[in-house]
Amino acid sequence: MIASVRGVVTAAGPDHAVIEVGGVGLAVKCAPGTIAELRVGQPARLATSLVVRDDSLTLYGFADDDAKSLFELLQTASGVGPRLAQAVLAVHTPDAVRKAIANADTAALTRVPGIGKKSAERLVLELRDRIGPVPVGADGAAGVTGGAWPEQVRQALIGLGWTAGQADQAVAAVAETVDGPTPPVPVLLKQAIRLLGRNR
Repeated sequence: MIASVRGVVTAAGPDHAVIEVGGVGLAVKCAPGTIAELRVGQPARLATSLVVRDDSLTLYGFADDDAKSLFELLQTASGVGPRLAQAVLAVHTPDAVRKAIANADTAALTRVPGIGKKSAERLVLELRDRIGPVPVGADGAAGVTGGAWPEQVRQALIGLGWTAGQADQAVAAVAETVDGPTPPVPVLLKQAIRLLGRNR
């Protein structure tokens, strides 16, 4: 099993990065918050989890070992695969996930795309006794620095190679489309990337 990778970031996209290790480029699937902390051309270390399927080997990357451990624990629940587990960690911090499960906060869990009320209740039922200690004051949203979504999206765009000015314009354009509850950061980031791609 590949537990972690350390090397130079040679490429980054909205949901993955390529880390060169010993002359080999490893494609690692990451949440937007993790991507935002990477810089092309700079060294990085990611905790990783290798998911083996009959037709694929997929490496998932995380900013730290805590997020990776929770990613693996989430997959032990019925109906939760690697994509959904990573979506949970894209929307919530590991501490917030533990708090939501420990407190049976299904409303927080259903903010994750792909998790409905029944799925959230099942997560609570199956993982509540195995989720580990819940830190006092665990907050709700995942992000680069725990800030609001505009700064998270802005930092992610800069990490992907756009200038600060381009990132600011894209964030402003996306903000104009947000009406009602704020969508998850991955959705907003993809929308910003589409806007920037259209203007290239």
